Amino acid sequence: MHPAFSVIFLTTLIGAAQGLFLALFTAQSYAAFKLLPQPDAHAFYGQGSLLALVLLIAGLGASFFHLGHPERAWRAATKWRTSWLSREVIVLPAFMGVVFLYGLAHWLGWHPVMMTLPGGLPVDPSAILGVAGTLLAFALFVCTAMIYASLKFLAEWHSPLTVINYILLGGASGFSLAAAFAAYTAPELVSFLTGWAIIITLLGLVGRAASLYRNARLKPKSTLQTAIGIKHPRIVQKTQGFMGGSFNTREFFHGSSVGVLRAIKWFFLVAVFPMPVVLLASGMQGATILLAAAFLVQYAGLLAERWYFFAQANHPQNLYYQSIA
Repeated sequence: MHPAFSVIFLTTLIGAAQGLFLALFTAQSYAAFKLLPQPDAHAFYGQGSLLALVLLIAGLGASFFHLGHPERAWRAATKWRTSWLSREVIVLPAFMGVVFLYGLAHWLGWHPVMMTLPGGLPVDPSAILGVAGTLLAFALFVCTAMIYASLKFLAEWHSPLTVINYILLGGASGFSLAAAFAAYTAPELVSFLTGWAIIITLLGLVGRAASLYRNARLKPKSTLQTAIGIKHPRIVQKTQGFMGGSFNTREFFHGSSVGVLRAIKWFFLVAVFPMPVVLLASGMQGATILLAAAFLVQYAGLLAERWYFFAQANHPQNLYYQSIA
């Protein structure tokens, strides 16, 4: 497939935002049970939610560059019964709204006790919004990933590993960002968030390596014979019938060589996983520059990973247009 940079930025930016929100609420939950020190709510939770919201808005803005008629984008939500894209269009603004309210509650210090759990733990609006935001974050991960995983004719995407990797890679980048952000606003949480960032990154390595291993051994169900309906054992396409390219050759093939694909694959395998782990481990004691570098390197790697994710999917129509593709 041809990777659209608007979609690459959409999925990586909102993934980092989802992971960042999950990191914020994870820290709040641990602090509520006295397992972590309580940070400055205004600085860490309030400003952290604002950062997550900025990433979500940037990702949403990037998605409009992929639309031929952006003014009709609202219509995408009308097919929510059958379309994962429609569900994503609904869940994303809902998640953005909850992130805004969660950050606002902490920013204004609005923490009235609404109920008390059996163990005596008080529950305030931010806790309820945090639970709602967590559910929406995971729902958004699933909706985004299932847009691709539900396509049976693209075998490279049609796997539970697609959903797992979207969750793990988004979580890894979000927790890495949270660790760097905590170095500025809540140093007492740095080691906790860094540890989780390393764990999720390593899990992401396992998941992404599994998908690469699986995809390398796929055997296409379609052949040139089935593509054009001719059963002759030896068919060679000399031309597709016209001199230049077409929508089919532009939209469904990346146009890069095998060497470029191989270079991008090894780049993201290094930049997304081992390099951030080394930087995170080195900055675990609060080295802000190292933690910020870990996130930036990992995000750059995720851009390459998402490009490779789209490029690796081999659309069956390329069997027919192979002379150009």
